[in-house]
Order: sequence, then C-alpha cells, then structure tokens
Amino acid sequence: MIIKTVVEIKKHKQAYVLMAPYFIIFITFTVLPVVMSLLLSFTNFNMLEPPTWAGWSNFTRLFVQDDVFMLALKNTLLFAAITGPVSYMACFLFAWLINEFPPKLRAVLTLILYVPSISGNTYLIWQLLFASDSYGFANAFLINWGFILEPIQWLQDPRYMLGILIIVQLWLSLGTSFLAFIAGLQNVDRSLYEAGAIDGVRNRWQELWFITLPAMRPQLMFGAVIQISIAFAVAEVSMQLLGFPSVDYAAHTVVTHLVDYGTIRFELGYASAIATVLFSIMLLTNLIIQTLLKKVGD
Repeated sequence: MIIKTVVEIKKHKQAYVLMAPYFIIFITFTVLPVVMSLLLSFTNFNMLEPPTWAGWSNFTRLFVQDDVFMLALKNTLLFAAITGPVSYMACFLFAWLINEFPPKLRAVLTLILYVPSISGNTYLIWQLLFASDSYGFANAFLINWGFILEPIQWLQDPRYMLGILIIVQLWLSLGTSFLAFIAGLQNVDRSLYEAGAIDGVRNRWQELWFITLPAMRPQLMFGAVIQISIAFAVAEVSMQLLGFPSVDYAAHTVVTHLVDYGTIRFELGYASAIATVLFSIMLLTNLIIQTLLKKVGD
C-alpha cells in the first residue's frame, strides 16, 4: 500500500509541486493557528508569560460562571437560526429568478444585489435610518404618520437592537453565495431538462427539485459553508452600529465576546476556549447541512 502511494505521488509530482505553495500557506495560516488555538484553550495565557496548563477550567468558566457568554451564545444562536436559512434561501431565490433574464439585464441586477456586500462600511447608512432623533428616517416616518409621539432610541434600546442587527445582516447577505448560485445555475446541463420532460417532469418546481438542485450540489454546499460562517461570525456590524459592548449586551455575540477577551483583556487562553466552542458549533452545523443536502432530489 505504501509503495503504491509513493508510486502515485511520483507519477503526479508536477501537480503536487504546483499545489505546494497553496498548501504551505494554508497550513501555516489556517491549520496551525486552529491547532494552536485548540491547545491554548486548555491553558492560562496572557502573552506576557508562558502558558500554564489549566485543563478544563476555561470551559467550565465559560458555561458555569460567565453569564455574558451565555447571553452572547443565545444571541448568536438566535441570530444564526434566522439569518442563516433566510439569507441562504434568499441567495438562491434571487439567483434563480435573475438567471431567467437576458444576459445584460442579469449582469446589471447581479451587480445591484451584490454591491452591499462589497461596499465596506456601507451598512453605516443604517445609522441614519435608525437615528435616535426625529431626523432619523424611521422616527420621522412613524411620527409623521402618528404611530409614535416621540423618537425611539432604536440603536440604544435593547428591545430593538438584535432585530436591527438581523435586518442589516440580511441586507448584506447577497454576497459570495449569491454569485456561486448564479454560476451553478449557468452551468446546469440544459439537456437534463429535456431528459426530465421525457421522464415525467411536468413543471418548474419538479425541474428545480429533481434536476437543478442535484446538479448544483457543489455550489449549494459552498454557499452553505459561507452562510454558516457569516451567520456565526457576526461582530463588526454589531460593534459599529450598536456599540461595543452594546447596551445590556443585547447585541453581544460570541465573536464580540472573543474580541473582548482576546484583544482587550488579553486573556488568550480563555479567548481560545471561546473560539474552540464557536468552531465546534460551526462544524456541527456544517455536518448537519451536508447530511440535509445529500437528500436533495430524493
């Protein structure tokens, strides 16, 4: 077996040489940091002193003593449960609809929908929409129409903060997954639809379920990974719009908690434990999604 493997490597050595730069960079900047974070999660480490072994104490502290983390975990799971599926379905739905338009119109619509996700801090325009005075668009509209008598503190009131964060994230969600779905739809073999019609496929919904989605499994999986990552890793939008930390930690997420302990308090062992928990949740979610996508078209 080993000899056969060596022979195969020698046979394709040019391919391995070409792939080597990518693998070196990937291992150096992705695999090694993940492994180091996993190891540091079992230590006490403040960057000034050598790490000392702490065992499971960081994880015990997370789930037993850290009330803020539990609130952040609840916010993150709720945020991901809403924005993940909704943004994923929205990406596919818009891609599916746009794919039916002529090429020039399709290109324009794709650009319009994709722009918010690549425009940097463009989400800060929502500060004007939800400004706390009567000049904010939301307050001005509600006051003029008699729904409220005085301005609402949208970005400071814990009752509204997580909802606003969800809305803004959904607005930003038509990004890489959206483009991947459009590319996948463009590459579906058209002869499959003719064969499907002969085999009894009678409408667009049957075409979608039995032909289009099975042909797009790679893009569907890629889009799912991207949306999972975005849903669980939300932080910058929350910190910029709602403050850091947000009022009563109403918009606090696992990643903002990680930023707090990793870059402000420099408790890197504890921060690594937070990152390990988040990584485990994302990995479990990814496995569940893979299982569900395998049933597409059955």
